[in-house]
Amino acid sequence: MSYDDVEEAQLYDVQNPWGRSDEFYLRLVRAAGDVLDVGCGTGTLLKRAQRDGHRGRLVGLDPGSGMLTVARAQPGIDWVPGTLAPGAYDREFDLVTMTGHAFQELRTDGAIAATLAGMHSALRPGGQAVFDTRNPATSPWRNWDGAAFEVTYRAAKIRTSYAVLAVDGDLVTFTETLDGGPWHHHVQPATLRFLSRPDLDRFLTAAGLAVETYYGDWDGSPLTDHSPEIITVARRPTTPD
Repeated sequence: MSYDDVEEAQLYDVQNPWGRSDEFYLRLVRAAGDVLDVGCGTGTLLKRAQRDGHRGRLVGLDPGSGMLTVARAQPGIDWVPGTLAPGAYDREFDLVTMTGHAFQELRTDGAIAATLAGMHSALRPGGQAVFDTRNPATSPWRNWDGAAFEVTYRAAKIRTSYAVLAVDGDLVTFTETLDGGPWHHHVQPATLRFLSRPDLDRFLTAAGLAVETYYGDWDGSPLTDHSPEIITVARRPTTPD
C-alpha cells in the first residue's frame, strides 16, 4: 500500500494488531536506554514503550508520510521522515530495531549495505541491532497466492487479497488488493527480498556487526530450516572499529 496515504496507514494498524512479535520487541526496548526504530510505521512499538514509562530517547524513522502523520498523534517521541543512511546518527543509540519484516523491503545489495552500515554507525559500542525476515527455506510465498482476509475499518468490511506474480531468485513480486469502504479493487504491487542466513551473515560482517544469535520464532526458539522467521540479533563490537 501507499503509506503516504493517511487512511491506508490507519488501515494498516487495523490489519496488523498487536501480537507476539510486538511483545518480543517491546521487551528489548524496555531493557534499552536510547532506541531507534527504523521503518517505525505508525509508531505502535515506541508509543507503547513510552506509555509503559520508558525513560530513554525514542526515535522513529519511516519514509511514509502517512505513517508519520498517524505516529505524530502521540508527542514526546522524535518522528523522523526518511530511511537510515550511513552516518545519519553517530553512536547515539543502545538499540536499533527494524520490525514487521520491513528489512525485506530492502531489495538491492546497496540498500541492505547502507541500512546495516547506518545501524552500525547509529549504535554505541556494544549496542544491539535486531530485525526480522521471513525464512526463505520454508517458501512462505507459496501460501500467498489467492490468500485473503477481512477486517472491519470504520464500520466497513475491507477485504485484502494477494496474488504472486513472480519469484526471481530471492525476490518475490506480488500484488495486494483492497476491496471495501473507500477502496474498490485498489491494487498495489510489491517486491520483497528473502535473504538466507548465509547471505545475512555476509552483509552483517561487511557492516561491522557481529551476530549474537538467530531466532526462528517469537518464542526465542533456535533457527532451523523449518522456522517461520529469521530474527537477527547483532551487536556493534565494543572494540575500536
